[in-house]
Amino acid sequence: MQTTPHLLTKQMLQTALPVRAVDAHKGTSGSVAIIGGDDGMLGAVLLAARAALLSGAGRIYAAMLCETAPAVDLLHPEIMMRRPDALATLAQLDAVAIGPGLGQSDAAITELTFWLTQACPLVLDADALNLIAQHHQLAELLKNRRGQTVLTPHAGEAARLMGVTAAAIQSQRVESAVRLAQSLHVICVLKGAGTIIAEQNGSYCINTTGNSALATGGTGDVLTGVIASLIAQGLAPIQAARLGVYVHGAAADALVARGIGPLGLTASELVTAIRDVLNQLSRD
Repeated sequence: MQTTPHLLTKQMLQTALPVRAVDAHKGTSGSVAIIGGDDGMLGAVLLAARAALLSGAGRIYAAMLCETAPAVDLLHPEIMMRRPDALATLAQLDAVAIGPGLGQSDAAITELTFWLTQACPLVLDADALNLIAQHHQLAELLKNRRGQTVLTPHAGEAARLMGVTAAAIQSQRVESAVRLAQSLHVICVLKGAGTIIAEQNGSYCINTTGNSALATGGTGDVLTGVIASLIAQGLAPIQAARLGVYVHGAAADALVARGIGPLGLTASELVTAIRDVLNQLSRD
């Protein structure tokens, strides 16, 4: 039963907003890497990286598995393009998101295996979740990793992780999110109408923002980038998950209120609206 104390509201998040000091520079605003983008799925990495950029992180790296990956994002040249194997040599990454457009190749498994053994905070989405569901050794690495992890499955991905049907997940959304958080030792963001953010200790909250405009390709990639960006800026992963989910939905609400959507709203439009929402929250 969805009781009031579990509802995620703006008032709960005011103290979680990232603070930009007067003497801040890009190094103090955090570094994020987004890894994925196999053949035909480069857009997923670009959306997540752009979302991380416009959510306030100081340095954004986009790493794609595709051999013909672009050398620059022409829309946002601020994003630094890298080969995935080059990320390991970076001095400091404050958060890594892996999964958008990752695919399920041997190279994808190699990348995921490497990052599951690292201590930095991880945000796992899309094919990273599908690979974990398929390979027992990856699930074991996830359960035993040193750093904190945020998973952002939709119902289908959650079903594969739990070995049940998507209908079973939808019929018990809170219980499913909590069980996933506990069994995999993660923070679970179970996406959908009333997104649920669950912790290993059994606590959870249910988001109060968002609408059907989010039912379009790429919006999940945007959420992944936002959460990773907020972690890189110094938020605890649970606070980053809550704030990221809230502003993601609030941005969709604001766009629909302006007559943009719900039909035809795009993930790219959502990215800039999230920036507006974050800045507005900091002024309230």
